[in-house]
Amino acid sequence: MLHKVGHFKNQLSNQILEVQQRYKAFRLYDFGSYALNRLTPKQGYTIETQLAYGLKSRQRFDLFRSQQPLPHRPLIVFVHGGAWLHGDKKDYQFIGEAFAKEGYDVVVMNYHLAPQHIFPAYIHDLHLLLNHLQQSAGRLDICAENLVLMGHSAGAFNVMSALYHPQSASIDHSLIRAIIGLAGPYHFDYKNDPICADAFDQTVPYQQVMPYYFVKNSPTRHYLFIAEKDNIVDHFNSQDLDRVLREKGNHSHLIHIPKLGHITIVGSLSSLFSRYFQTKAQVLWALEDAFRSRD
Repeated sequence: MLHKVGHFKNQLSNQILEVQQRYKAFRLYDFGSYALNRLTPKQGYTIETQLAYGLKSRQRFDLFRSQQPLPHRPLIVFVHGGAWLHGDKKDYQFIGEAFAKEGYDVVVMNYHLAPQHIFPAYIHDLHLLLNHLQQSAGRLDICAENLVLMGHSAGAFNVMSALYHPQSASIDHSLIRAIIGLAGPYHFDYKNDPICADAFDQTVPYQQVMPYYFVKNSPTRHYLFIAEKDNIVDHFNSQDLDRVLREKGNHSHLIHIPKLGHITIVGSLSSLFSRYFQTKAQVLWALEDAFRSRD
């Protein structure tokens, strides 16, 4: 009897330890995306998952094709956030659905994560994906000439850096109709940062990395979203970038979203919640504005 009780206690201790470890690794991103994706409608689009844009296991993307595409066949490439340490495309099915139902084809990508891979590895992944989409557009049944790059948080940094950082491969800016940055960190010192220090070489000054310092004139239109209650990425990141974009003769538009924080701004794009917040309506306005301006 005592042996059985001891065995039961050991099993219970092991289970408690496992739960504690899972809880430690658990993030609000996980809970929110899990709940949103479980309830995301499955109508209005088709999806192909785990498509390769490179040889490495993280170089994969999911493709959402609208069943009622807009005539100009715009393509949104969405880059997730997570402090360059965390995140997966499978958590963002709700993004694909939200915009495929509006006539947009959507690519949601994975990229290499820190600490194993630091800047600029994840920027190179985005370049590799864009090249793949250009070269494989016919086979994928997409149009890669009306691109929109949309990123949240770290993903917003990635899309801005892909366009402007000198270490990045050359991109034809005329193919990028718009960049939509949701709560992006574009101008901050990552030295010993408690959230994302492991994503950057700590011996390299942030002035040699941040896209703020490398902006040049571009035909691409920029829409920078600020979450009113963001307590992770300071508002000055978008405000400073907006200023320097304009100084270089670029289009830039700051959009303030009330009531929402750093994570909830992306969750509010879900069809389940978009009617209650301004985020999706403002993104759709930005998309329409970007394509209208070039017609």
